[in-house]
Amino acid sequence: MKQEIQHKLLYIHTIGCQMNVYDSGRIENLLRPQGYSTTPFTETADVIVINTCAIREKAEQKVFSFLGRLSDLKRKKPHLILGVGGCVAQQEGRKILNRMPHVDFVFGTRAISRLPGIIEQIKEKHCRIVDIDMALEHEEHEPESTFKEDDTVTRFVTIMRGCDNFCSYCVVPYVRGRETSRHHDHILEEIRNLVDAGVREVTLLGQNVNSYGKKEGLCSFSELLYRVNDVKGLSRIRFTTSHPKDLSDDLIFAFRDLDKLCNHIHLPIQSGSDAILKRMNRKYTCGEYYKKVEKFRSICRDIAFTTDIIVGFPGETEQDFEETLKLIKSVAYDSLFAFKYSDRPNAPAARFPNKISENEKKDRLSRVLELQKTITGRRNNALIGTVQNVLVDGHSKRNDKLKSVQWSGRTPINKIVNFTDDGIGRTSGKALTGRMVSVRIDAALTHSLRGKPISDEPSPHGSKGVDDYAA
Repeated sequence: MKQEIQHKLLYIHTIGCQMNVYDSGRIENLLRPQGYSTTPFTETADVIVINTCAIREKAEQKVFSFLGRLSDLKRKKPHLILGVGGCVAQQEGRKILNRMPHVDFVFGTRAISRLPGIIEQIKEKHCRIVDIDMALEHEEHEPESTFKEDDTVTRFVTIMRGCDNFCSYCVVPYVRGRETSRHHDHILEEIRNLVDAGVREVTLLGQNVNSYGKKEGLCSFSELLYRVNDVKGLSRIRFTTSHPKDLSDDLIFAFRDLDKLCNHIHLPIQSGSDAILKRMNRKYTCGEYYKKVEKFRSICRDIAFTTDIIVGFPGETEQDFEETLKLIKSVAYDSLFAFKYSDRPNAPAARFPNKISENEKKDRLSRVLELQKTITGRRNNALIGTVQNVLVDGHSKRNDKLKSVQWSGRTPINKIVNFTDDGIGRTSGKALTGRMVSVRIDAALTHSLRGKPISDEPSPHGSKGVDDYAA
């Protein structure tokens, strides 16, 4: 007689990048057959998992702050099982158990598939476990199903893990291991499964998607995009992150040729100074970066660029920083993510001399953000009066404050657009979710756009934006 699975509650707290969001989905799916369903409340959970990020010191501090707040809950619920996974877990290992006596287990970035067994062992033996073995997971070579049937329109799909670039400031090769690519057949099968469950947009994830498949002799990244573009029912494709040194002409042409590939690329520059780029071990110059941006825009005029900037890298002079500001102005990014440099364990830059003071880093970060705020405002204003194809995610977060129903979605160039119902979706949360709607933009805000739908009929799936920029 088949044993009935006992219903249990799982709480997952995710800190960090899209890869962590994807991995949290894997954790949820792996534990579902053991009778676990997710809960939004730590107080009701039988198992709590913190999926962590170590890329910056601030993210690591968030981990231990959150863990500290759970100590009282653990005392009140001694049978609660508390685990730490992700990059901090891989980096710190047993130190976490020593620092946090209420934590039951620590599992690394390559141990996710072993999680059900870890939890069962803790329940049976009342032990504490550390598993940070970096051996490849068996599941990495099988199709993964990181979804459940809900109203989610967009999903992340990991196509590769780890990194071989060893930028001098970065811990990724040490906490996620060397670069490995999933087989394209498994990726395509996962995407088809997602589409069957109602997903209309996928974002392909990797530390450097441009080098996808090279080590394994698989298809190239641009070839993978062409195959994903052929998946029926899929409306849009995005990807991140693209390393400038490996950006190929074939990838640029894919933006011209593929109707589902969104006209947006995240291309991290990190610094506008060649001297700093060399110390970062980025393996390209600003001149080479500029040429690729120019080639992109000559082939795909309405492409939107976003980037990452690190300020206060060891040895960064005021002149180096001014060159970064000059580059930001020249490229005119749609948006950027800027961060203060912080030393990370194992990363070579932690041992570099000529550290920049916290006050100086804070000032430089503020100057970058202020400059980008002006540029983003100008680029958003240029969209007023244009018609944008918006893939609707669902109701806007501002609905509670408004009398009329407001919907929200994104344009191909990744701009958030909020628009009022105007009768086309009535009040049902599912009426427009997952559909493409043509919206005329009538206002530009700092982080979003506002507009009105111009017809009751959505635009065809997979079509790109119309007149993405007026000039």
